[in-house]
Amino acid sequence: MELTLETVALFALKLAYETDGGSPVLRDDLIMSEYEREVFGLLVRKGDLGAIQLKLDECIAQALHALGADTVLGRELQKLATEVHQASTLEELNTPLDALKDYLKAIQ
Repeated sequence: MELTLETVALFALKLAYETDGGSPVLRDDLIMSEYEREVFGLLVRKGDLGAIQLKLDECIAQALHALGADTVLGRELQKLATEVHQASTLEELNTPLDALKDYLKAIQ
């Protein structure tokens, strides 16, 4: 799950910060320091679903700002983010998290 969480954060931040012709955002960039696999791993081991959702919300908000909340892509991102936020256990988080990851990857 930690890798999936990190990947969602990476794809969201890529949408927010990557520019055409610019350097790509990578996992080892400073912008990813709060969203590294180890950070998410600690939260998963602690079972801190609220903190995980908050971290995801931060990244998704930045991607949403880049996409525009009133665009088709933005509305779909909001829908998927809502589904992630509705999970009440870590196990329930897996399916919507995978859907969010796949969506962010597809719109890169």
